[in-house]
Amino acid sequence: MVNSFDPQRESALNSADRDLVRRRSAAMGAAYRLFYDRPLHVVSAHGVTLVDDAGREYLDAYNNVPVVGHSNKRVRDAVHEQLGRLNTHTRYLTDEVVAYAEWLTALFPSPLDQVIFTCTGSEAVDLALRVARAVTGRSGVIVTRHAYHGVTTAAAEVSPSFGPNNSIPDHVALIDAPDSVRDGTTGPDEFARRTDAAVAELEARGHRVAAVLIDSVLSSDGLQLPDAAVLAAVRERARAHGALYIADEVQSGFGRTGSHWWGFERHGIDPDLVVLGKPMGNGIPIAGVVGRAAHFEAFGSQVRYFNTFGGNPVSIAAANAVLDEIEDRRLLEHADALGRRMAIELADRLAGESGVAEVRAAGLFLAVELVGDGDFPDPARTSRVVNLMREKQILISASGTYDNVLKIRPPLVFPESSADHFLQALVESVAQSGR
Repeated sequence: MVNSFDPQRESALNSADRDLVRRRSAAMGAAYRLFYDRPLHVVSAHGVTLVDDAGREYLDAYNNVPVVGHSNKRVRDAVHEQLGRLNTHTRYLTDEVVAYAEWLTALFPSPLDQVIFTCTGSEAVDLALRVARAVTGRSGVIVTRHAYHGVTTAAAEVSPSFGPNNSIPDHVALIDAPDSVRDGTTGPDEFARRTDAAVAELEARGHRVAAVLIDSVLSSDGLQLPDAAVLAAVRERARAHGALYIADEVQSGFGRTGSHWWGFERHGIDPDLVVLGKPMGNGIPIAGVVGRAAHFEAFGSQVRYFNTFGGNPVSIAAANAVLDEIEDRRLLEHADALGRRMAIELADRLAGESGVAEVRAAGLFLAVELVGDGDFPDPARTSRVVNLMREKQILISASGTYDNVLKIRPPLVFPESSADHFLQALVESVAQSGR
């Protein structure tokens, strides 16, 4: 995995970090991973800054969870006040969860007018798949070939980005995401053809398609940003085959793309279900599925749904504070304007740098794809850039089918001054990595 710490290199760490890595491994096991050649030992955070154990400050250009900034005061105060007053489940009547549900669903186009709360995006994906199967009476799911949708059993089954040892069952079919570097512009006809082929593949295995699940910014596929008509074609084919279209908004939701609240709006499509996650509570666990009343009625008439902590008052307080911050600070407009400027300047300043295949952006979600000869992916150079930035005390990561795409995704409160500092450091790091 690119940008992953190799425990065999622990001798390069100072004695305190070396001991902590060993204790972590002993107590938490082999499944966990750490970022960077030298893991970052963080002790506090504020705004768009992380602070390490030596007091050094790092500019956070990666984390989309603290969408309104680390240690946001409005979120902290709301959580503190609510925790001192009441925290319980949704089987009692409470004002806050109903008011938040009304506010949240009002941000969606009709008929997406109901929400079911969970604790995590993975749970939300799991629930969306259950709803789709209840509505359609089918089992098949279509996802992109390098998708990531979560960590529960059901979500991991539709997350091929976990690698070859993550088994993808027969009821899941994979389609290639658009690849603007290698395939050129994948048009809607081609993507529709891929969807139809996946439906036929499922049927040959004895499964009819229940859902097409797509990340609205194709983040794990390398932040691929096809023309709006491409995902619209997938939505049309899902409907033609009697399946539900599920928009995964864990990465793109809550203003990340700048121009809209939700990434699917960029494509002019009308999902049947929408999955929300990480940024919803700015780090306090809350997620959910937004959908059509008829679909939730079909699901709810068959089974009861209960999630002890999904939508608890403390998490709802955090979620309310996040919406307040986004609206009061006009963060959609900020993400749109700053993201456009960063993308334009980054493309201009990297134009003469060999091996930079493309700069892609949607609001404050940016990607730089690095390649070698013949547009062959260059994950080694990508890893060098990520670690060079870490040494410059700026945090980014990498993603994509070939691990060769720089992933830039700062909190939406990223200031203009930090953007200037970031751009200079990234241009320098890309240049250094190619020497």
